[in-house]
Amino acid sequence: MDRWKRITAAQRTLPDEALPVVLAAAGRHGPVVHAVNAAGMARGIMAGARVVDVQAIHPDLHVEQADIEGDRALLERLALWARRWCPWTVAEADGILMDVRGAAHLFGGEAQMLRDIHRRFAMQGLRVRLALAPTRGAAQMLARFGPQGVMCSAGDVGQMLAPLPVVALRLPQDTVRLLERLGLKTVGALAEVPRTGLMRRFAGMAGAAHPLVLLDRALGRSADPLDAPREALRLIARVRMAEPVMDPVPWLDGLAEDLAAQLAQAGQGARRLRMTVYRVDGEWRFRDVATASASRDALHFVRLVADKLEGLDAGFGFDLMTLEAARMEPLALRQVRLDGVRDAAADVAALLDRLTAKLGPDKVTWSAWVQSHRPERVEGRMPVLAGGTAQMPELMRERPLRLFDPPEEVVVLYAVPEGPPARFSWRRVAFLMTRFEGPERIAPEWWRDRSGTRLRDYYKVEVTDGRRFWLFREGIVGDARGGDPRWFVQGVFG
Repeated sequence: MDRWKRITAAQRTLPDEALPVVLAAAGRHGPVVHAVNAAGMARGIMAGARVVDVQAIHPDLHVEQADIEGDRALLERLALWARRWCPWTVAEADGILMDVRGAAHLFGGEAQMLRDIHRRFAMQGLRVRLALAPTRGAAQMLARFGPQGVMCSAGDVGQMLAPLPVVALRLPQDTVRLLERLGLKTVGALAEVPRTGLMRRFAGMAGAAHPLVLLDRALGRSADPLDAPREALRLIARVRMAEPVMDPVPWLDGLAEDLAAQLAQAGQGARRLRMTVYRVDGEWRFRDVATASASRDALHFVRLVADKLEGLDAGFGFDLMTLEAARMEPLALRQVRLDGVRDAAADVAALLDRLTAKLGPDKVTWSAWVQSHRPERVEGRMPVLAGGTAQMPELMRERPLRLFDPPEEVVVLYAVPEGPPARFSWRRVAFLMTRFEGPERIAPEWWRDRSGTRLRDYYKVEVTDGRRFWLFREGIVGDARGGDPRWFVQGVFG
């Protein structure tokens, strides 16, 4: 919800804070509530409820679409940013786990570290609920259902978890409802039940969803280690000057060779480079270049970056330069041909890189397949460094490769009822149909075509001289979208 507020405030005015606002996500039976603001919580709106049910109770409800992927990406970035406090952090679906053992004393103790975490998140406009506990499960439960900023010691885990609801164990909804029907509404009540009875009742459940397994992990009776992912590989070459300089070109060779060596050692190739110069007045300037294929050729790097440095504002000079591989792909070693013949594909890729760096990414394009219902839209122009659909769409394999854009209208001399024209004239030549195949109906693309666009019925037609055409009828009689249907030739086979 905080992320949505920041984006909405930057784009338009936020709704009144007194109104309930929910973010909706797709559910099994329609949109469900994914997140709710403070006004909505005060009215009893909970995550997981169906939006239509909530709207029936609260007619003034303001609904926005949740960005699940955007929230996940933000959490992953925050998890890496949170490594300022400890090196082991993991992004969950709705929070961040941090293993701060051995790190709290660096911030003046656990209480001081929690205050620093709260303050730094607040500086970014994000509200957080914090909890510190000796086990992973206990910290998760206390952060979501316990007091704000609570710190739990090893001897107090059972006592502090006892009043929490069983839903805090992150159990499936069916299991929570069953436990509540049995009268086990709190963690303490669940812990007092004989284990043998619970084991028999939930014998068919997997370990990660079994109430006793989760309870033992939270209480520290079984291990629940934090598997923190490795930080993304970052390769960067730096050079510092003894005094400010104005021209970065003389240092490019050394930077490119250093970065190429790092890429070779990591078995990677650069797809995007970023050249950054840091000025003595505290400002910095950067230039980005991309490559058509993964590369670690230092000379190629120099040529690409040098073309982008023209007009770079150095101010009063700069004393630090960096060259970073902003995007990488695995690149294996390749044997140079013994006959001395150059690799044509590599030469073409290098040429495309230099042309793009010199002219701009939108100036160097090539043909690529585009997903579209309309045949004349299937082939488009895309920047060479942006890639594109390399594989021909399956439907295009059954259609003529020679298409007319725009389609050319034909004059119908005699039409077969509910079929293609038996005789038609195209380019002042009359044709007599001998056989046909179809129709294939293609509806308008409602997300890009104007309202009133008519559907098309396509036919494969063979005429007396053996030629085959791809005709379509635009519209049908009585569709209320224009006059009589019109016929066009879309393409020619062979």
